[in-house]
Amino acid sequence: MIPSHPGVYDEIGTGYRRHRIPDRRIADQIEAALGPAQSVCNVGAGTGSYEPSGRRVVALEPSREMLSQRSHGAVRGAVRGIAEQLPFCDRAFDASMAILTVHHWLDLERGLAEFCRIAERRIVLTFDVEKSSSFWLVSEYIPEIGSLEHHYPSIDQIVNAIGANRVETIWVSHDCSDGFLAAYWRRPERYLEPDVRACISALAQTDPLLVARGIARLRSDLESGAWQRRHADERELDVMDWGYRLVICDSNSN
Repeated sequence: MIPSHPGVYDEIGTGYRRHRIPDRRIADQIEAALGPAQSVCNVGAGTGSYEPSGRRVVALEPSREMLSQRSHGAVRGAVRGIAEQLPFCDRAFDASMAILTVHHWLDLERGLAEFCRIAERRIVLTFDVEKSSSFWLVSEYIPEIGSLEHHYPSIDQIVNAIGANRVETIWVSHDCSDGFLAAYWRRPERYLEPDVRACISALAQTDPLLVARGIARLRSDLESGAWQRRHADERELDVMDWGYRLVICDSNSN
């Protein structure tokens, strides 16, 4: 796996509060997966997206930039650190959660071992690299993203590491408010915006020249109508499966 520096989001996370707004449907799915847990550790917490309300949440995040964008209340429950060295006792929490973060961890095996150590119930929101590579922005315009993602952990790796007993599909709505890679699948013009691209780690970590070349082709296809013709069927749909998965270990499954 290609490691990411713990502070990578100090550089690419400056606009997260504007473009990475938690989507309520995804939030509901995460809340349900947390079950009765009253205390939760959010590992790789970023700005605090999808942290549940009405529970005791402690967030762990390596990036100063991301921590600075947390709300005042959320800052008080935040700890600066990395997944591979969690500063908590065994079973300190009812649940641990990791939302679109494990592909950035320096040592996945060690990080997930720590993730399991601190809680019996565990949930990881990640993506199936094979499925996500079929997303049109990747397959048609910036295939280099697919090469990057193939170094990321597989669903099976995560399932085995956290002892998961179920995997749920995260359906991406056409109006998804959380601007991750496939969020704008029916709003392609959004990828033309530099601020939007800067908040998508796969784009921010791909060679800027390759991204610029792909975006130029997308702009041309949108102006000519080629993209619209090629994706006419998708434009009639409200939700799509682009490979996002919620991997869940219920505490009673161990």
